[in-house]
Amino acid sequence: MATPIVKKNNTNQSNGTKNTAKTNSLVTRRLAAWAVEMTLLLASGLVPFGLGVYANSRSDLNRVPLNPVLVVTERAIARPLALPASYGIRNVAWPTNILWSIALIAPTVLSWWQLYLLAKTGSTLPKRWFGVRVVNEEGTPPGLAAVFVREGIGRLTVPMSIAYILWRYSFAFPNLGLFTSLAVLMILGEGLALPSRRGRKALHDWLAGTYVIDAHRPTVVADAATSGRSLPAAGSSTNVPEGNEASATAAMAITPDNSNLVSLWRRMQQNPNLTLFGVALTSMTAVLATLIGTQVYLQSQQSHRESQKINSQQFLALVKQLSPDSGATISERQSLILAMGSLNDQQSIQFLTDMMVNETNPILIDTIQQALTSIGIPTITELHNKNQFLAGELQSVNSASPEREIRQKRLQVNQQTINKILSVYSGKAQNLDLSRVQLGQSGTPGSSFFSLVLDNTDLSGINFKSANLNQANFKGSRFRSPGEDGRLDTYDDVVSDLTQAQMQQANFTDANLSRVLMIGSDLSRATLNRANLANARLVGANLSSSQLVGADLRGAVLENASLTGADLGDAKFKDANLYGARLGRVIAIGTQLSFANLTKTDWQASDLSGADLERANLTNANLRATRLTGAILRSAQLENANLQNADLSLVDLRGANVAGADFQGAILTPNRQDPSDQFVQTPDVGSVSAVVKGVDFSQAKNLDARQIAYICTQGGLHPRCP
Repeated sequence: MATPIVKKNNTNQSNGTKNTAKTNSLVTRRLAAWAVEMTLLLASGLVPFGLGVYANSRSDLNRVPLNPVLVVTERAIARPLALPASYGIRNVAWPTNILWSIALIAPTVLSWWQLYLLAKTGSTLPKRWFGVRVVNEEGTPPGLAAVFVREGIGRLTVPMSIAYILWRYSFAFPNLGLFTSLAVLMILGEGLALPSRRGRKALHDWLAGTYVIDAHRPTVVADAATSGRSLPAAGSSTNVPEGNEASATAAMAITPDNSNLVSLWRRMQQNPNLTLFGVALTSMTAVLATLIGTQVYLQSQQSHRESQKINSQQFLALVKQLSPDSGATISERQSLILAMGSLNDQQSIQFLTDMMVNETNPILIDTIQQALTSIGIPTITELHNKNQFLAGELQSVNSASPEREIRQKRLQVNQQTINKILSVYSGKAQNLDLSRVQLGQSGTPGSSFFSLVLDNTDLSGINFKSANLNQANFKGSRFRSPGEDGRLDTYDDVVSDLTQAQMQQANFTDANLSRVLMIGSDLSRATLNRANLANARLVGANLSSSQLVGADLRGAVLENASLTGADLGDAKFKDANLYGARLGRVIAIGTQLSFANLTKTDWQASDLSGADLERANLTNANLRATRLTGAILRSAQLENANLQNADLSLVDLRGANVAGADFQGAILTPNRQDPSDQFVQTPDVGSVSAVVKGVDFSQAKNLDARQIAYICTQGGLHPRCP
């Protein structure tokens, strides 16, 4: 008997291989289209942003305040990402405002345009280039609602939220690089994990009910749920008529993958009683929760009203006993005042502040202050209002009037009370409003003065805008503390606002004023030795004759500030912005000014001996008659700087740009060192020749023959050198 010959049919296997290849190709093109979309979106923002940064580095452009919309956007982005944002107003070059606004608008417009094209045509331009199309179950473009769910919620919100939560509460916080990597991995995983397996959809497509198909193949709609026909499952060996493989593949691509939803809907149709029971149970639970919540709210309100009633009765009884005709003794009145303070409500606070103003007995005044201090921070608002009222009264009285001294004493009692409360409740006064408060010394000559003393106190987050803090003592005090994330130098730091405050002769020795707003503030003759002013905002501030010895002003913004006559010895101004600042007659011996923006600054007749000005921008700066002995000016920008009669002996100018600089009368030759000058050390023999070695003086102005001879002999460059 002949053995039958069995021929192996590889048709199904080959069809499966082709479908797998087509699926993999579609996934690759989807990823490529998405990558191009993201690249275009990022480029539309990063390119104008980068140009804006470059424009802002130019010193020849006018400065204007940063657009408020950009400030709000910066804060909104920086807060959740724990970034150290720039606080308050800052000036930028005028093209920067325009370019950064474009960097904000362009990605927004481009993203909405892409979403519109996707909703109306099923393809963005990159998807069209790669032959990818998004459709709904009917095979038509998905529409705006589905696109919003697909792109806004499924593709971005869900993976970004997961990435943010994992990053925020892990060891990686606040490393922004790790968050970026995690977010990219989450987005890629969401888009590729399921589609990489044939017949599956990404989360964003599942949420929106959309499908990604090959735009170059015809679309065949196959809805198994409505037609009652079963479509070929992914990976099954169904015979497909020759010539219809493309149609079958497309049909499989958009076959609704909603078997779970269909099954649930069918069970609901087959068991209406069960469905009705579920709806009824949910409704009853909601009604019961509402009733319980309402009852709890009503009971709490009733308890609050009863407590207020009892307090009102006690308050009226105490007021009656404290009346002048009550006949109570001093000790009895003291007890009644303390009892009034224990009520801790608004009416008792108001009564005590009014009573303190009109009281003349020092013992009772001290008792009232004790009662208000026991209440604490809630009294500050009423004391603040009374403070402004009393200050206004004091200004309205003639300086020669006897009434002035009485009103001045009333104001001083108010000031003392505020002082005590801020001292006792250090660090608990965040977001407190003390704007325009009068806490500085005031009064006529010969009268008693109030002196605000808040040494080693945490004053973080207090609003001192336009306040009078003249001659106050803040030694070792803190005006900034960590926010909710518990980390310093992030956007949610609790920072005080001292904008336009009067702080003449105030003592801030060793105080922490980092990132504090002091825009337009008056700090003339103030003491800020060793104070931390890193990244502080001092735009337009008056620091004339102030003491800043050893202070840290790294990254601080002092645009158009006045530091005339200030002592900046050993202060740190690295990366600080002093554009247009006035620094005449300052003492800046050994001051660190490397990388600082000193464009258009005025240093006339100042002492910068031994200062570190490496890579500082001194374009158009006025350094006339300054002493720069031993200063470091390596790679500094000295374009068009005025160096007339400046002492440049022993200055290191290697790599500096001196084009257009005026050297008329400048001293380049090292003079004999004064034995009494212990700060500037004479360099070793041979090192002097490196001071101007390689520096190009060809475009420098007003060089005399002696200066040119010195430049040529020391290795400098000039057309007249032999």
